[in-house]
Amino acid sequence: MLSPEAERTAAVGVSKLPQTMLALVKDAPGPGASLREIPVPEPGPSEVLVRVEAASVCGTDLHIERWDPWAEENFGPLPMTFGHEMAGTVVARGQGATRVALGALVAAETHLVDWTCYQCRTGRAHICRSLRILGVHAPGTFAQYAVIPETNAWVTEGLGPEVAALQEPMGNAVHACFVEEIAGQTVAVLGCGPIGLMAVAVAQMAGARRVIATDVNPERLAMARRLGAHEALDAHDDVAGRLRELTDGDGVDVVLEMSGSEAALHQGLAAITNGGRVSLLGTHAAPATIDLSEEIIFKGLRIYGITGRRLFETWYRTTALLEEGLDLSPIITHRLPLAQYEKAFTLVAEGHAGKVVLLPQQG
Repeated sequence: MLSPEAERTAAVGVSKLPQTMLALVKDAPGPGASLREIPVPEPGPSEVLVRVEAASVCGTDLHIERWDPWAEENFGPLPMTFGHEMAGTVVARGQGATRVALGALVAAETHLVDWTCYQCRTGRAHICRSLRILGVHAPGTFAQYAVIPETNAWVTEGLGPEVAALQEPMGNAVHACFVEEIAGQTVAVLGCGPIGLMAVAVAQMAGARRVIATDVNPERLAMARRLGAHEALDAHDDVAGRLRELTDGDGVDVVLEMSGSEAALHQGLAAITNGGRVSLLGTHAAPATIDLSEEIIFKGLRIYGITGRRLFETWYRTTALLEEGLDLSPIITHRLPLAQYEKAFTLVAEGHAGKVVLLPQQG
């Protein structure tokens, strides 16, 4: 067996890996971030070192960069590299890491779990009691190299790095869609951010009878149509009334609430058929007020809180959908070098982009 140092040399094929790299670091509390030159990390036992080829920007990253109350409470320790949606090439392995071959293209499952708690031991590792998140509680992937547990490296074939990086957020959409049967159902996707757009494409490919998307942004509604939405509705309008019209007065079978808007939540609860299913993925900046009796109990609804992806059931479903031809490339609207991170965060904050992908290996 090669020593870690020998593996590092073998991985690049010619010489040792560089000693330093560029990384986007959150230095201190407050808005902003810094592009810094820091040491290339060494993979520890059961870890792999990944040469990051693509790292997409998530809403979580924007919270961290803007340093809102959520970030202040959850991110750290400072200073630390952030970012978590990524794909890249395995270039070195720590002791005991033998499953993933050197040179393999991998995406990252970003839930870092203990595998020993009650949730992990009963098939619910995605809500591990000791859950940590890559790029939030551990050094992340807005960098030229990143270390992840080998267990979290999802080997990917047949995809470019930019699309491969989107498997992590796509898994959220897959989990939200497939928590119950979706084929043959009428589905409303409320909120067409990147994960909502992915949910549109997933529901359509999975055989939904009709997929109806809502948003306040005309650009995102247009993208939803391109990704297979049968109807795309302005969320400022009478969404509940329109959804009932489109379903002969019955209401939709499934609501996927992806926006985190209380107004959208009430629209969905008003539009869903009695006995329908609601998947809640959008997170709320402030507590939402719901009339439990009228909006949920008397309608006999089933409500699911969706966080992350099931390990690793959702990844297999995600891979299958991509192999069957689901195309995420229309969601990628911007590809930028890591040095243009400020532009990337501005695009995400202003809502004039689909998915923004940073390319750390580009100058």
